[in-house]
Amino acid sequence: MKTGTLTQNRMIVSHIWANNSVINSENFYRHSDGYKADLDSPAWRALIRIACLCNKAEFSAAQASLPPLKREAIGNSTDVALLKYMEIIIGCVESYRLKYPKIFEILFNSNVRHSLTINKFSGGFWLCMKGAPEVIFDRCSTILVMGKIRPFDHKYKSYFKHILEEFGSFGERVIAFCDTYLPYNEYPTDYTFDYELENYPTKDLRFVGLISLNNPPRASVPDSVHKCRSAGIKIIMITGDHPITAKAIATAVGIIPDDKQTMDENYRFGVRDIHENDEFTSPVITGTQFQRLSDQHLNHILSSDTNIVFARMTPNQNSDTNIVFARMTPNQKLIKCCRNKKSVNAVTGGDVFENADIHIAMGMTGSDMSKQRADIILLDDDFASIVSGIEEGRVIFDNLKKSICYTLSSKTPIICPFLLYLLIDIPLPLGSITILCIDLITDMIPAISLAYEFPEYDIMKYKPRDPIINKLVNKRLLFLSYAQLGVFELFGGLFTYLVIMNENGFNLSYLLGIRKLWDSMAINDLMDSYGQEWTYNRRKALEYTCHTAFFAAVVITKWSALICCKTRRISIIKQKMKNDVLTFSLFFELGLAVFLSYCPGLDRGINLYPLKLYWWFCSIPFAILMIIFDELRRFLLRRYPNGWVENETFY
Repeated sequence: MKTGTLTQNRMIVSHIWANNSVINSENFYRHSDGYKADLDSPAWRALIRIACLCNKAEFSAAQASLPPLKREAIGNSTDVALLKYMEIIIGCVESYRLKYPKIFEILFNSNVRHSLTINKFSGGFWLCMKGAPEVIFDRCSTILVMGKIRPFDHKYKSYFKHILEEFGSFGERVIAFCDTYLPYNEYPTDYTFDYELENYPTKDLRFVGLISLNNPPRASVPDSVHKCRSAGIKIIMITGDHPITAKAIATAVGIIPDDKQTMDENYRFGVRDIHENDEFTSPVITGTQFQRLSDQHLNHILSSDTNIVFARMTPNQNSDTNIVFARMTPNQKLIKCCRNKKSVNAVTGGDVFENADIHIAMGMTGSDMSKQRADIILLDDDFASIVSGIEEGRVIFDNLKKSICYTLSSKTPIICPFLLYLLIDIPLPLGSITILCIDLITDMIPAISLAYEFPEYDIMKYKPRDPIINKLVNKRLLFLSYAQLGVFELFGGLFTYLVIMNENGFNLSYLLGIRKLWDSMAINDLMDSYGQEWTYNRRKALEYTCHTAFFAAVVITKWSALICCKTRRISIIKQKMKNDVLTFSLFFELGLAVFLSYCPGLDRGINLYPLKLYWWFCSIPFAILMIIFDELRRFLLRRYPNGWVENETFY
């Protein structure tokens, strides 16, 4: 994950060090008297020159009449922030640039971590450079302070280390500026500067100053990070910022706790002193340290399978720790190591796609090439949108499971009557026509309605599922559908069947073993329990009535099954009946059943006979018992996590 998804990508200049003093730019933006800077001093003139010339950002020509802070600009966020600031200070930056044409340029990249321009002035060239402070410090031998050039010695470097820590602790990106003058007697006007030959000075430059830029975090990110923790999602933040800045940003959005230190602070003697049994709780690791880490140490840092890590976690956190990798270069990505842990990896950024499971490109700031290669394009560049996508994916997966569970639950009351017909020789309780009515008519809309079910409130508290073990349909889902919900539906149908048979003179003991006699067209005087004689046609009419009643009983109990399938873990009382499509499907299903039972002519067409009113209520006790049973099951799921009930029934 890149910091661009965590912040607003609206950088503004926050603090400036120049002329041995720190300027707070907030006063400048507010036009306050607290903003005091001698813009005519040599140090400020040099800083303005570098910030204007060593800068690729440009304003949109169509918005020239707007104030600089409201104008759109093309370029990276750092250059845009500097451009807007300088536009306010000196007026028109474009006119300033036209006075000093650019002769040579090296763009910023994550390998060299600096940008460089050479511009033509009267009497010579000015080489302007800006970049990461530690890179600029190594290239400077002098410093411009109060109009004088002094040695850039250890004393100054220690001082600036303190300044960097102060700026970085605010979560600000710090840019260092330096320059040198190239006179015509050494570099003639027709001199050709060459990147490959490096025929220009890159050492012994003059340090000019520092500018820190504030990029506020998005308001939605802390809550999204908390959701990730609850959902068992590990966050690895990869940034080019200074470790202290990276730590401040990560702390501000909740990726790491405030009391954790960087690896530099924990391991003063370098990475070589890290031991396998050391504890790593949210460290900030630099790219240099990362290169020196062995695979064993890196796996140990990324691993969450240690008791120490678990013991350090608070109750609202998961077992994984979040890690921030600062000063990373493109070839130092961690995808391969994460894949070795058999985790599913989603990666943001244009240069980190290799071997990732899910490629996420930035829609606003990403390149066209990265968008073409991506699986997902993040239109608003917001980390919260990634978390929303994960949540939506879980909702879709959950609802598919619920729909499948509901659909499969009717298979038990469909198959078992035929098995009883074969095994204990009773008249067929449920016919083929009514089976088709269940599968193709009454079950369709309710099954679809579960796709519209609202997410359960704890959906982002589940740990990530194992894609190999926990598939869409697993044995626990089948066990719940067939052996639990389906059994209640079966008992409701059989009870209704026995009530009708007994009411017409065929009690259970008399029904056993009567199948061959019942189905024989040659027998028209079959005696019932009361001695009444039944012709073949009368028996079949009674049988078809039982088929219709069994069908109606299944529809009634399927009401309960649908309500039970609304949630996987939480109580139905908390979930409530907010799904209007599901509510409609309940009455639509019942309405279809009533229509099929009482529509004139269907008794002769497809053998669906009208029912007495009270026969519809025979299966209601089983429907109620089903809801009570499933509520108890879900209560045990919540009360005893990782217990037998969860292992066997939580699908």
